[in-house]
Amino acid sequence: MQNTLYICDNCIDNRLSIFNSLSVREKEILSRDHKCLEYKKGDIIYLEGEKPTGLLCLSSGKVKIYKEGIGGREQIVRMAKPVGFIGYRALFAEENYMASAVAIEDSKICVINKNMLFQVLRTNSGLSLNIIKSFASELGFSNSRTVTLTQKHIRGRLAESLIFLKETYGLEEDGKTIKVYLSREDLASLSNMTTSNAIRTLSNFASENVISIDGRRIKIINPDKLEIISERG
Repeated sequence: MQNTLYICDNCIDNRLSIFNSLSVREKEILSRDHKCLEYKKGDIIYLEGEKPTGLLCLSSGKVKIYKEGIGGREQIVRMAKPVGFIGYRALFAEENYMASAVAIEDSKICVINKNMLFQVLRTNSGLSLNIIKSFASELGFSNSRTVTLTQKHIRGRLAESLIFLKETYGLEEDGKTIKVYLSREDLASLSNMTTSNAIRTLSNFASENVISIDGRRIKIINPDKLEIISERG
Protein backbone atom coordinates (compact mmCIF):
# COMPACT_ATOMS: atom_id res chain seq x y z
CA MET A 1 0.00 0.00 0.00
CA GLN A 2 1.47 3.37 -1.05
CA ASN A 3 0.38 6.44 0.87
CA THR A 4 0.81 10.02 -0.34
CA LEU A 5 2.60 12.40 2.02
CA TYR A 6 1.16 15.92 2.18
CA ILE A 7 1.23 19.02 4.34
CA CYS A 8 -1.64 19.52 6.79
CA ASP A 9 -2.17 21.55 9.94
CA ASN A 10 -5.88 20.76 10.24
CA CYS A 11 -5.46 18.51 13.27
CA ILE A 12 -3.21 20.87 15.23
CA ASP A 13 -4.58 24.30 14.29
CA ASN A 14 -8.32 23.61 14.29
CA ARG A 15 -10.94 25.09 16.61
CA LEU A 16 -12.47 21.62 17.07
CA SER A 17 -9.17 20.01 18.03
CA ILE A 18 -8.02 19.47 21.62
CA PHE A 19 -4.87 21.35 20.54
CA ASN A 20 -6.77 24.54 19.75
CA SER A 21 -5.91 26.17 23.11
CA LEU A 22 -2.15 25.59 22.77
CA SER A 23 0.24 28.48 22.32
CA VAL A 24 1.85 29.16 18.97
CA ARG A 25 5.11 27.80 20.36
CA GLU A 26 3.47 24.55 21.50
CA LYS A 27 1.76 24.11 18.15
CA GLU A 28 5.13 24.58 16.45
CA ILE A 29 6.59 21.82 18.64
CA LEU A 30 3.81 19.40 17.65
CA SER A 31 4.26 20.32 13.99
CA ARG A 32 7.88 19.18 14.04
CA ASP A 33 8.46 15.83 12.34
CA HIS A 34 4.72 15.24 11.99
CA LYS A 35 3.58 13.64 8.77
CA CYS A 36 0.23 13.34 7.04
CA LEU A 37 -0.85 10.47 4.83
CA GLU A 38 -3.65 9.91 2.35
CA TYR A 39 -5.55 6.62 2.44
CA LYS A 40 -7.95 5.35 -0.18
CA LYS A 41 -11.26 3.75 0.71
CA GLY A 42 -10.56 0.26 2.06
CA ASP A 43 -6.92 0.96 2.98
CA ILE A 44 -5.68 -0.40 6.30
CA ILE A 45 -4.40 2.36 8.61
CA TYR A 46 -3.09 0.00 11.26
CA LEU A 47 -3.55 -3.63 12.22
CA GLU A 48 -4.17 -5.29 15.57
CA GLY A 49 -0.84 -6.18 17.17
CA GLU A 50 1.16 -3.38 15.57
CA LYS A 51 3.01 -0.84 17.70
CA PRO A 52 1.90 2.84 17.64
CA THR A 53 4.50 5.27 16.33
CA GLY A 54 2.62 8.47 17.14
CA LEU A 55 -0.76 10.05 17.77
CA LEU A 56 -3.06 9.52 14.79
CA CYS A 57 -5.46 12.34 13.95
CA LEU A 58 -8.17 11.94 11.32
CA SER A 59 -7.92 15.15 9.30
CA SER A 60 -10.63 14.23 6.79
CA GLY A 61 -12.69 11.20 5.81
CA LYS A 62 -14.22 8.40 7.87
CA VAL A 63 -12.60 5.44 9.64
CA LYS A 64 -13.89 2.31 11.34
CA ILE A 65 -12.03 0.59 14.18
CA TYR A 66 -12.77 -3.11 14.37
CA LYS A 67 -11.68 -6.23 16.19
CA GLU A 68 -11.75 -9.77 14.91
CA GLY A 69 -13.56 -12.20 17.15
CA ILE A 70 -14.09 -15.95 17.13
CA GLY A 71 -13.90 -17.41 13.65
CA GLY A 72 -12.63 -14.12 12.24
CA ARG A 73 -15.99 -12.41 12.69
CA GLU A 74 -15.53 -8.64 12.62
CA GLN A 75 -16.94 -6.38 15.33
CA ILE A 76 -16.84 -2.62 14.81
CA VAL A 77 -15.96 -1.06 18.16
CA ARG A 78 -15.72 2.56 17.10
CA MET A 79 -16.31 4.97 14.23
CA ALA A 80 -14.11 8.05 13.82
CA LYS A 81 -14.74 11.44 12.22
CA PRO A 82 -12.57 14.54 11.75
CA VAL A 83 -10.78 15.85 13.71
CA GLY A 84 -10.82 12.87 16.02
CA PHE A 85 -7.99 10.65 17.21
CA ILE A 86 -7.66 6.92 16.67
CA GLY A 87 -5.48 4.33 18.37
CA TYR A 88 -4.48 6.69 21.17
CA ARG A 89 -5.30 4.27 24.00
CA ALA A 90 -2.51 1.97 22.85
CA LEU A 91 -0.12 4.91 22.46
CA PHE A 92 -0.57 6.19 26.02
CA ALA A 93 -0.70 2.68 27.50
CA GLU A 94 2.52 1.85 25.63
CA GLU A 95 0.88 -1.26 24.23
CA ASN A 96 0.27 -2.68 20.79
CA TYR A 97 -3.00 -1.92 19.04
CA MET A 98 -5.84 -4.14 20.27
CA ALA A 99 -7.95 -3.50 17.16
CA SER A 100 -7.49 -2.55 13.51
CA ALA A 101 -8.45 0.61 11.64
CA VAL A 102 -9.52 0.95 8.01
CA ALA A 103 -10.66 3.89 5.91
CA ILE A 104 -14.31 3.56 4.86
CA GLU A 105 -13.88 6.47 2.45
CA ASP A 106 -10.86 8.38 1.17
CA SER A 107 -9.20 9.80 4.29
CA LYS A 108 -6.24 11.85 5.48
CA ILE A 109 -4.37 10.93 8.67
CA CYS A 110 -1.84 13.08 10.50
CA VAL A 111 0.77 11.33 12.65
CA ILE A 112 1.99 13.50 15.53
CA ASN A 113 5.41 12.48 16.81
CA LYS A 114 5.14 10.75 20.21
CA ASN A 115 8.18 12.48 21.70
CA MET A 116 6.98 15.94 20.61
CA LEU A 117 3.53 15.21 22.05
CA PHE A 118 4.91 14.09 25.40
CA GLN A 119 7.16 17.15 25.54
CA VAL A 120 4.10 19.42 25.37
CA LEU A 121 2.09 17.26 27.78
CA ARG A 122 4.77 17.59 30.46
CA THR A 123 4.36 21.37 30.52
CA ASN A 124 0.69 21.86 29.62
CA SER A 125 -1.79 20.56 32.18
CA GLY A 126 -4.71 21.88 30.11
CA LEU A 127 -3.87 19.55 27.22
CA SER A 128 -3.47 16.64 29.63
CA LEU A 129 -6.91 17.38 31.05
CA ASN A 130 -8.44 17.53 27.55
CA ILE A 131 -7.00 14.11 26.75
CA ILE A 132 -8.33 12.70 30.04
CA LYS A 133 -11.77 14.07 29.15
CA SER A 134 -11.56 12.35 25.76
CA PHE A 135 -10.66 9.05 27.43
CA ALA A 136 -13.56 9.44 29.91
CA SER A 137 -16.05 10.28 27.17
CA GLU A 138 -15.00 7.30 25.07
CA LEU A 139 -15.17 5.00 28.09
CA GLY A 140 -18.70 6.17 28.85
CA PHE A 141 -19.76 5.55 25.27
CA SER A 142 -18.14 2.09 25.27
CA ASN A 143 -19.98 1.16 28.48
CA SER A 144 -23.29 2.27 26.98
CA ARG A 145 -22.65 0.33 23.78
CA THR A 146 -21.80 -2.80 25.75
CA VAL A 147 -25.22 -2.72 27.40
CA THR A 148 -26.91 -2.04 24.06
CA LEU A 149 -25.21 -4.86 22.17
CA THR A 150 -25.83 -7.43 24.92
CA GLN A 151 -29.35 -6.55 26.09
CA LYS A 152 -31.27 -5.02 23.19
CA HIS A 153 -33.02 -7.13 20.58
CA ILE A 154 -32.05 -6.98 16.92
CA ARG A 155 -34.46 -4.17 15.99
CA GLY A 156 -33.31 -2.02 18.91
CA ARG A 157 -29.63 -2.58 18.13
CA LEU A 158 -29.98 -1.64 14.48
CA ALA A 159 -32.15 1.38 15.25
CA GLU A 160 -29.57 2.64 17.74
CA SER A 161 -26.78 2.11 15.22
CA LEU A 162 -28.60 4.23 12.63
CA ILE A 163 -29.15 6.98 15.21
CA PHE A 164 -25.49 6.74 16.23
CA LEU A 165 -24.37 7.13 12.60
CA LYS A 166 -26.68 10.13 12.16
CA GLU A 167 -25.32 11.81 15.31
CA THR A 168 -21.70 11.02 14.39
CA TYR A 169 -21.65 12.00 10.71
CA GLY A 170 -24.76 14.13 10.33
CA LEU A 171 -27.26 14.27 7.48
CA GLU A 172 -27.09 15.28 3.83
CA GLU A 173 -28.63 18.56 2.63
CA ASP A 174 -32.05 16.91 2.45
CA GLY A 175 -31.97 16.64 6.25
CA LYS A 176 -32.83 12.93 6.10
CA THR A 177 -30.05 10.91 4.45
CA ILE A 178 -27.29 9.69 6.81
CA LYS A 179 -23.96 11.07 5.61
CA VAL A 180 -22.09 7.78 5.66
CA TYR A 181 -22.63 4.83 3.36
CA LEU A 182 -21.84 1.53 5.05
CA SER A 183 -22.08 -1.92 3.55
CA ARG A 184 -24.65 -4.28 5.01
CA GLU A 185 -21.74 -6.22 6.50
CA ASP A 186 -20.49 -3.11 8.31
CA LEU A 187 -23.98 -2.26 9.59
CA ALA A 188 -24.27 -5.81 10.90
CA SER A 189 -20.81 -5.60 12.52
CA LEU A 190 -21.68 -2.28 14.16
CA SER A 191 -24.94 -3.75 15.50
CA ASN A 192 -23.58 -7.14 16.59
CA MET A 193 -25.77 -9.22 14.29
CA THR A 194 -25.44 -11.36 11.22
CA THR A 195 -25.52 -9.73 7.79
CA SER A 196 -28.74 -11.59 6.90
CA ASN A 197 -30.44 -10.25 10.04
CA ALA A 198 -29.27 -6.72 9.23
CA ILE A 199 -30.65 -6.97 5.70
CA ARG A 200 -33.97 -8.36 6.90
CA THR A 201 -34.34 -5.76 9.67
CA LEU A 202 -33.52 -2.88 7.30
CA SER A 203 -36.19 -4.19 4.91
CA ASN A 204 -38.67 -4.32 7.77
CA PHE A 205 -37.87 -0.72 8.74
CA ALA A 206 -38.36 0.32 5.13
CA SER A 207 -41.72 -1.48 4.84
CA GLU A 208 -42.82 0.30 8.04
CA ASN A 209 -41.83 3.66 6.46
CA VAL A 210 -39.26 4.30 9.18
CA ILE A 211 -36.46 4.56 6.62
CA SER A 212 -35.98 4.35 2.87
CA ILE A 213 -33.05 2.55 1.24
CA ASP A 214 -31.21 3.34 -1.99
CA GLY A 215 -28.19 1.06 -2.18
CA ARG A 216 -25.97 2.09 0.74
CA ARG A 217 -27.81 5.37 1.19
CA ILE A 218 -30.24 5.28 4.12
CA LYS A 219 -32.80 8.03 4.58
CA ILE A 220 -34.55 8.38 7.94
CA ILE A 221 -38.23 9.00 7.18
CA ASN A 222 -39.65 8.77 10.69
CA PRO A 223 -36.97 9.71 13.27
CA ASP A 224 -39.44 9.61 16.16
CA LYS A 225 -40.40 6.01 15.45
CA LEU A 226 -36.74 5.07 15.02
CA GLU A 227 -36.05 6.54 18.49
CA ILE A 228 -38.93 4.55 19.97
CA ILE A 229 -37.64 1.31 18.43
CA SER A 230 -34.17 2.03 19.83
CA GLU A 231 -35.47 2.89 23.33
CA ARG A 232 -37.72 -0.17 23.57
CA GLY A 233 -34.85 -2.35 22.48
